[in-house]
Amino acid sequence: MKKIEIIPAIDIIEGKCVRLTQGDYRQKTIYNDDPLEVAKMFESHGIRRLHVVDLDGARSKHVVNWKVVERIASATELTIDFGGGIKTEADVDIAFASGACYVTVGSIAVTDREAFVGWIEKYGADKMILGADTKGGHISINGWKEESEDELLPFIEKYMSHGINNVLCTDISKDGMLQGPSVKLYGSIMAEHPRLHLIASGGVSSVGDIIELRDAGVPAVVFGKAIYEGRIGMDELEKLM
Repeated sequence: MKKIEIIPAIDIIEGKCVRLTQGDYRQKTIYNDDPLEVAKMFESHGIRRLHVVDLDGARSKHVVNWKVVERIASATELTIDFGGGIKTEADVDIAFASGACYVTVGSIAVTDREAFVGWIEKYGADKMILGADTKGGHISINGWKEESEDELLPFIEKYMSHGINNVLCTDISKDGMLQGPSVKLYGSIMAEHPRLHLIASGGVSSVGDIIELRDAGVPAVVFGKAIYEGRIGMDELEKLM
């Protein structure tokens, strides 16, 4: 049976590992003061890839916590994809210089298509992850505080035409709720584009949820709160890898 790529998330506020609920900064839980310690724990259990989100950056509209990426990249062998606050080419350069292997871009892909297409051409589509954060069928931007007019599937397809194949899709209504992911949504995307490297995000509460996504044909999943809250054990994840 085809495996699903397991990608734990480390969300950063003021240099600390945190999680929000539905992107609400008022609903913040700090899980560890040292993200590197968390990253090393993941690596020790066989995790190979990490999703790092600069929540300060998402709110400030420029990269803030790049030194956290630098520390993790220099002290582990983890493949890091980085998002949050990437609004300019300088932000992209900072992310890659800090050790990120991929950058996740969402808001700019909505507000400045020309810039994002330019980054795809300059850095390569294989280095870019399209952030498709959705609520009510539309794409949300700027730390999920604003809803755009872009609809999810046409938005993805627009950038597939420019070579994008890596898409991180978060159902905002599910994020941090520990009530299960939008399997039907992700399955419908994969039915339309079976070769897309879709990374599902939002709502994972158990290993059963991950298996359900895998069985729906989803190639990768990002989650964090279920681990930090003890809903999923690292030994359980090792069996899926």
